[in-house]
Amino acid sequence: MASLTPPQAPPEWNHTPEEVLSTTKQALAQNKAVSNEVAALPEAECNFDTVRLPLANAETEVLIICGPLGFYRNVSTSKELRDASNQAEVLQRDFDVEESMRLDVFKAKAAAEKNLHESGEWKKLSDEQRRLVEKMMLDGKRAGLALPEKVREVLMKSKKELSQVCLDFNKNFNEEDGLISFTLEELDGVPSDVVSGYNKRTEGSKEVYDVTFKTPDIFPIFKFAHNPNTRRSAQEGYEDRLKQNVPLLEKALDLRRRIAAMLGYDTWADYITEVKMVKSGKNAQDFLDNLEAKLRPVGEKERKILLQLKKEDHEKRGLPFDGEFYIWDYRYYDRVYIEKTLNLDESLVKEYFPVSVVVPTILKLYQDLLGVKFIEIKDNNKDVWHPDVQQFAVWEKDAKDESAFVGYCYLDLFPRAAKYSHAAVWGLLPGYELPSGKRHYPLRAMVASLAKSTPERPALMRHDDVTTFFHEMGHVFHGLLSRTKYARFHGTSVARDFVEAPSQMLENWCWEPKVLEKMSSHYKTQEPLSPELIDKLISSRYVNVGLYYLRQLFYAKFDLKVHVDKEAADYTKLWNDLRESISLVNGGKAQPGQGTFGHIVRGYDAGYYGYTYSLVFAADMYATVFKKDPLNPALGKLYRDKILLVGGSRDETDSLEDFLGRSPNSNAFLEEIFGTVANASL
Repeated sequence: MASLTPPQAPPEWNHTPEEVLSTTKQALAQNKAVSNEVAALPEAECNFDTVRLPLANAETEVLIICGPLGFYRNVSTSKELRDASNQAEVLQRDFDVEESMRLDVFKAKAAAEKNLHESGEWKKLSDEQRRLVEKMMLDGKRAGLALPEKVREVLMKSKKELSQVCLDFNKNFNEEDGLISFTLEELDGVPSDVVSGYNKRTEGSKEVYDVTFKTPDIFPIFKFAHNPNTRRSAQEGYEDRLKQNVPLLEKALDLRRRIAAMLGYDTWADYITEVKMVKSGKNAQDFLDNLEAKLRPVGEKERKILLQLKKEDHEKRGLPFDGEFYIWDYRYYDRVYIEKTLNLDESLVKEYFPVSVVVPTILKLYQDLLGVKFIEIKDNNKDVWHPDVQQFAVWEKDAKDESAFVGYCYLDLFPRAAKYSHAAVWGLLPGYELPSGKRHYPLRAMVASLAKSTPERPALMRHDDVTTFFHEMGHVFHGLLSRTKYARFHGTSVARDFVEAPSQMLENWCWEPKVLEKMSSHYKTQEPLSPELIDKLISSRYVNVGLYYLRQLFYAKFDLKVHVDKEAADYTKLWNDLRESISLVNGGKAQPGQGTFGHIVRGYDAGYYGYTYSLVFAADMYATVFKKDPLNPALGKLYRDKILLVGGSRDETDSLEDFLGRSPNSNAFLEEIFGTVANASL
């Protein structure tokens, strides 16, 4: 198989800043030329082949050219290249707004739909072709093309302004490079291998350690630092690190309120949810309220237990106890509780998950389950944006010729300056059917911030990191194994409140004894996790689950409230008040944490509820199909064929029913969380 040559070359990553901009402009000009041709058609000549197909193909060409160019802003070490990539993204977003508002093109689309029905050609279209027509018509209605010209002009200006504000917010997020310093005494309790990775320097007469706000650096302080003042300072710095985003968020929310009103929607939440599974802002709110009512008694009980632990700990250490449970107490005493009740040491568990073992093992698990093969591209054949990046060609498991090629996968797993600091997957190239009948193959890139090696140890992963990696690889495979006719429906191009479900389902593998044994290998002895440790780890999964999900509901409810409210508010106050009332933790000094809430400007606006909403489907899929035999390739093929293959080319409910053999329900989710489904529904 190594001798097979992919039928499609991967993109090159050698652009200059000037090329990024010139290439983007050229691609947009070509797209506009197609739109002009379509707009000039006589009404009688408008049909699927003259209108829908050219527009879909032109839109796809822009994605192919501009997707990688816009990606540089998230990963490049060159500020000039990142800035050019940001500028290119502005050009593309502004162009998209302008194109979406073209009444002449929309009239051609409407004429094509009318002619298709009147001629009887509509019945000859495939289901996916009909879906393309319907989605394109809905795009026009949601873009405001029925509005008077003067209103459309204001609307276009507002959309462009909103796009720029979101880009500025994201730029700040990616390029945040703050840090906080502590003495070794203040870091008491933080594992030595973590401390050895901090930059040590002399400040006056004392030695201090610089801690960045990247996850591998700051989270161990939240979980392990014995001194509550250290945890408090770390938390306050973490929440305050992007205060420059506060006015940007305020502006974005104001623009969204105005745009929703112009479009005739009661709220931005109603506009966003109209095309999602939940269908309305009220339905999303009802879902969250219902779940909060079930979780609150559980969370209150857990908080009481952790608060008692804190009281005992403070008495033991001779520290004052004020009866409050703060946000900087949560992760620390959650860990203490697990260690005390299960005798489970997270630092010990981490020793069994070296990156060098976990990553290839997870890739192998996926390959065996889904019937594919990853071939790493190395040495002179490798072309990536940074030396840390791994590049893979992906093939069907038993590939014999180029027809079995699947696509490309890139892994950029370690933190560096100005790189996107969380875990996410980018669909840089879509898969779709070319006009020639051949395929264009997809490319997926995963970006993460796993801990690097330290002088004391190799790069190790917490079990949380392992679960996150498994989750993100789920998105990779959703993008690789989808096989739709049109790029618009490829892979994760599904409703936002379903898109997480496949990956959330796959997280279950990280709690299966067989899988844990396969992907664990102690960095010194190469021994897998013992059955005893595996049992303890699995038992820890739903410890303090009430507080965990209440924290998720806080994010979701903040997101929904700011997109339902008709007037602006003090969002720092709202952020802190909601967190205390929903998450049951005292935030202490009010900090502008909303400036760190990147989801709200990256496509999850009025959509964060979807992370919990989709868990209902994830639990149902796993319990119904995979639980009995999670590594069975036959079940993997069923999942591949019924969920991944179709992407967004049909309604998500249809895919779920096809996979489950029935309509989805919430029983598995409620049983998973609460241990019972009696009198329970969502």
